[in-house]
Parts: sequence; structure tokens; C-alpha cells
Amino acid sequence: MLTPEQIDRYRTDGYVIPDYRVPEPVLADIRSAHDRLIERHPQFVDYCPALLAFDTGFLNVARIPEILDMVEQLIGPDFALWNSSFFAKPARHGTRTPWHQDGEYWPIRPVATCSVWIAVDASTPENGCLRVIPGSHRDKRVMAHRFNGAKGLSLPLELEAGEYDEGEARDVVLEAGQVSLHDVFLAHASEPNTSDRPRRGMTLRYMPTTSVYDRELARKQAPRATRKVAMAERTLYLMRGGDRSDGRNDYRMRS
Repeated sequence: MLTPEQIDRYRTDGYVIPDYRVPEPVLADIRSAHDRLIERHPQFVDYCPALLAFDTGFLNVARIPEILDMVEQLIGPDFALWNSSFFAKPARHGTRTPWHQDGEYWPIRPVATCSVWIAVDASTPENGCLRVIPGSHRDKRVMAHRFNGAKGLSLPLELEAGEYDEGEARDVVLEAGQVSLHDVFLAHASEPNTSDRPRRGMTLRYMPTTSVYDRELARKQAPRATRKVAMAERTLYLMRGGDRSDGRNDYRMRS
């Protein structure tokens, strides 16, 4: 469970690194499952945007009680898992993730998600760890983004220069098994992996069921960015509590 101080840090900074660590046997299972995924789908060697569309076995990670307990502390007792991704960053890989907010991409209204980022390997500045701008979430608004079609970027939309101060950026350095939780409005980015070590990270995306996963909005947004798996086709898994969207969310399967 998160301590009161850690919950306050999440509210103040937009992210927190809890004391909890994913057990080594679970990390080994994640690595093996990822290896099998890449064998079947080599196009995802760097980034798989929708793990559960290809292997629902990753749901076992999303069900870890300690993770669900922490998410419940942050977004309440009624929530669903709407996506899980894998950011692999192989050794000496040149892809950079530009500064952005996740809420710019996601068809959730009101915008609300707690993301759990699991360090499958040690995550350091040398291998392209997550970088965040503490406090950038506090206005609870999606800031202005612009399209950037340059090569070497993992995402095509980035924050306008005047929306953030990179001088305030903080590296989220994690050992293998550590996790971080961050708010949907937090500005974040990552640099290329210039090291000889991989930087594998798995994300779990949980939304309160008071928000609606708007599939029609997802279909309208689709032309704005290239998507390997259509955002409108993501499956919602009710993880705890009940539906508070007045039936507007379609939970295709309960976890």
C-alpha cells in the first residue's frame, strides 16, 4: 500500500515510486512472454501498443493485488484496465519519445487514467529511462501539442515548446522490479537507449469507471497518428468495483 506521504507526492508531483517491487519470478515470466511475443510479431521489437490484443496472459500482471491496491488508493474503488503496452528499447536503439501528455492520445472522457510503469530491466539515463516534469499535471488540462513527423520518434505528437520547461525535468531511475505510477496529465518523455543494455518497460493503464472509453471518438482521432492496433478496438477489463458510467462503457470481459 502507498503511505500517506507517497499519495501526497503523487498528487503534488504527478508520479510516485512506491516501496513495492514485482517479484523476480513474475519478472522472469514477463520477459519470457515478451520474448514469445517478439518471435511471433517481430514488428513489436521496440514498442507494442496493445499487449492484450496479442496475449491475454499479460492480464496476470494487471491482476497483481498489490498493484490494484495502490491504484485504488489513487483513483478510487471502481476502475477498469483499458490497455497494456510494452516499451522495449533494445540496446543501442535510437528511438526517442518526445515530450507529451498521454491524455492527448486517449479517447477517455473525462480524461482520467493512472498508469503503472514496470521496470522489467533497470531503467537509467544511459538506456533511456522515463523523464518527467513534476507538477505539470496540476492544471488537469491537455496542453497544446503539435505534429512532428521526424524520423526516430516513437510518437508523432509533442508538446508545444512554450508548454513546459525541460530544465525542470527529472529522470525516473528504477531498478528491475520497481514500478512508478503516474497521472494522465503528467508531461513526460524519454531519450534513446545509447547503452549496451535493453530497457524493457511494461505499462498498465487503469481508468475510473466514472469516465467513458469513447470508441466513436477513437475512430475520429485515428487519422491523427499511425496506430498498429486501432484504439477503438481496445478491450475494457473491469478490475475492481462496478460500472459507474451509466452503462456507457462496454466491458467485453471481466478479469
